[in-house]
Amino acid sequence: RAFLPEFRPTGPCRPRGRSPRRRPCAASSTRTSPPPRTWPPRRPSPSSSAASARGSRRPSAASRRSSRPAPPPGSPARPRPARASTASAPKEETSLPGTKGRRALRAWSCRRSCGRSSGSTPFVSTRLEALVGNLEDAAYSIVRPASKLNLSSVLRRASNGVEQKQEKLLQAVDAVRDIEQELVRISTSRPQWTNLIVAVDSRVDKTLAILRPQALTDYRALLAALGWPPSLSSPDMEKDKYSQVPNPLILMNEANKEKYSESFLALCALQHVQANREVRQCQMPAATTPSLSDSKYFDKTACLDNGLWAIDELVHPIVSRMEYHFSKWSEQPEFIFALVYKITKDFMDGVDDILQPLIDKARLVGLSAKESWVTGMVKMLLGYLETQIFPALVTSYHHTDDKLEVHSSWMHLNDQMITFDKRMQLLADSGIQKVALVSEGLSRSLSVFSIYIGHSDWLRIWADVELNSAQNKLKSELEDEASWLCSIDPQDELGHQESTAKFLLSTREDYKAPPVSEFVVKTASAMIERSHALPTKGTKIQYCRSTSVQFLNDFFVLLHERCEALQLPNTALQEESLLKASYAINAARYCEYVVREWDEDTAFMELGAHGNYVDGNQEQIHKHSAQRQCSFFADEIAFLVKLGTDFLEQIMSSILIEFEDLSWDYVQSIGSSNEQSLPDDQVPDEENLEVSPGFVASLEVLRERTTKLKLYLNSKDFLDLWRSIAEGLDYFVYSSIRWGQVKFSDPAVVQLRVDSKALLRIFRPYCSRPEAFFPFVTDSLKLLTMGETDAQYLLEALKNGKDDGKSGLRQHGLHHVDGSQAVNVLRSRKSGG
Repeated sequence: RAFLPEFRPTGPCRPRGRSPRRRPCAASSTRTSPPPRTWPPRRPSPSSSAASARGSRRPSAASRRSSRPAPPPGSPARPRPARASTASAPKEETSLPGTKGRRALRAWSCRRSCGRSSGSTPFVSTRLEALVGNLEDAAYSIVRPASKLNLSSVLRRASNGVEQKQEKLLQAVDAVRDIEQELVRISTSRPQWTNLIVAVDSRVDKTLAILRPQALTDYRALLAALGWPPSLSSPDMEKDKYSQVPNPLILMNEANKEKYSESFLALCALQHVQANREVRQCQMPAATTPSLSDSKYFDKTACLDNGLWAIDELVHPIVSRMEYHFSKWSEQPEFIFALVYKITKDFMDGVDDILQPLIDKARLVGLSAKESWVTGMVKMLLGYLETQIFPALVTSYHHTDDKLEVHSSWMHLNDQMITFDKRMQLLADSGIQKVALVSEGLSRSLSVFSIYIGHSDWLRIWADVELNSAQNKLKSELEDEASWLCSIDPQDELGHQESTAKFLLSTREDYKAPPVSEFVVKTASAMIERSHALPTKGTKIQYCRSTSVQFLNDFFVLLHERCEALQLPNTALQEESLLKASYAINAARYCEYVVREWDEDTAFMELGAHGNYVDGNQEQIHKHSAQRQCSFFADEIAFLVKLGTDFLEQIMSSILIEFEDLSWDYVQSIGSSNEQSLPDDQVPDEENLEVSPGFVASLEVLRERTTKLKLYLNSKDFLDLWRSIAEGLDYFVYSSIRWGQVKFSDPAVVQLRVDSKALLRIFRPYCSRPEAFFPFVTDSLKLLTMGETDAQYLLEALKNGKDDGKSGLRQHGLHHVDGSQAVNVLRSRKSGG
């Protein structure tokens, strides 16, 4: 046959001694007529057709050139097509492919095998040539009659002509499907045959580039004949009565419904094979289409996520009628969204009843007519917003001095978009049970906020507007100093201090945080709620970091500055300073709790993981744990933890310094103050003995500070604070006594024990055994009150012990002081050493 490439092995692949035997191709029997070498094709001469039918040998090139009819006088000479390179895909052309792609297929030859197996190069190229020829023939039979008729003649054609066209379109779809099966087999078994696949894809793409517009033209003509688009208003609207707009799809008779069904199915089949081609090109080992190979969420359904062509063609005629009304409402976007929602809802039932069975019949698994209809209407609205509404707002934002009005317009528009998006999503999901969450790739086309995907500068403007509005509200809130004060529980204020304090804190009242912290949390939460409307992780991260995260950071810095201004370690501690510092710490702890709750949400964990992946900061990733890698608010949480810890330490240091100043003279005289008051053999009554006068003032101040902190601080931080204060006092008292230099008489030991009990009594409302938090003072008193025999025995054991006397100390219940410390304390006994 004249149109099939002839494989003539050369070099070592040609068998010696006899001429090559030509193998018949079974696929060639499917051809009805030879494909044209040029467009439009030449009619083959009768002699060549007869010769081909008899199976005679292929005529030589000279005879074929001589048999070609000469062009008529005055006609331009036909240009000779250039040879196609097998190294790269041919460039796109507007005409159907001629000899260029075939020569590319013909040029692909086997260099290492003789080509005798069923998977050899000549057999594959011959079969692909036949399949591509079938596709081109079907496309030519569809395009040729339409090119000679205008739209009016197309509408007047007989039903048999329409049926023939639909049949040819389905034949073309079947040809594309067969080509795809062959290419999938080749890409799997022969991945190195890239040039062959590229050559075939080039010819198929050129054919589909002509076939799709013609199929859409025929579909539009059929819609126009059916009375689409309908009027946007109903007769009952004149009577001030709401009524749905009449739907021509529901009003079709059986004959028109059959025609429309065939056209709809044919167009869906064409889109489906196009989607399969994109999937195959994406899954190739060396994808020839970079845009597809870079796609992260790519599958068959994702190829159709932007809507069905057949349903999009239902939407396009409505656009011109709706834009007339849109132009009147540029300053009132709520009317625009209301009209789009009304039209979408009015036609929803007809779309679902008529088109969903057709989608199921076309076996487009996972697609919903409702979602496709909503997607088409949203895309129509996006086009108008992108060209008319947003450019005007951006211009006003950059060139208008009255920023308040512009900010109000931006926020009003986005609030309307959020409401509209939720209503449209409910329409799309009505009657559909979602098994899992809609993926990012599928939800992108359903959201009107997808307008920000291609306009990051618009998203930045929206974020700046939201942040500016939140900061202005916070500024007005901070003008009232009462926003930093928190109401105190009356029971705590009256002195009811039980050990049953709550430690499972969840609310602002539990944390004793000031009202301004709750205002900040609610404002940030509202901005985070708006970010959920954005369809992609990248836009969500950009918006959240520019609004809620920045707003929180500004407030956290304000908390830090408020505490720094108190200068706690450098000034005399006052009740007002304790109050301000405590409420600032409570606000930080409450914000930390809320931010941790947000950070543990799966949505923010995905954003955190996605943000770390995009940033590519591998050094930082290896430094932290896997949980921190997925944390979106890791820096904010770390800042709040450090803020609370640092200023709690400052409060503790201020209290300890104040206690040291008031009790310094007392601790320096411990062990010798009672030497002169009582004889050595007279032991005072411990029950009637009073606290040392030099120790009373420091104990009173300490009791006052701890009582106030119990009222002001949240229960968790107060628990850590009083324990830290107790440990600091224990170390201070123990280290201030000159062990080994002073000698404790029995009255001095009793006085020390009385003073120690008075110190422990301050912390007894917060725990049942406060002596556990004064281990060194407690062990020292045990050593001082130990019997004489036991003291001498323990002292000898500590001097001669192999394990530093640890076993002897444990036998006497001493677990905190070591051997050398115990020896110093024992030598401080008046009768010791």
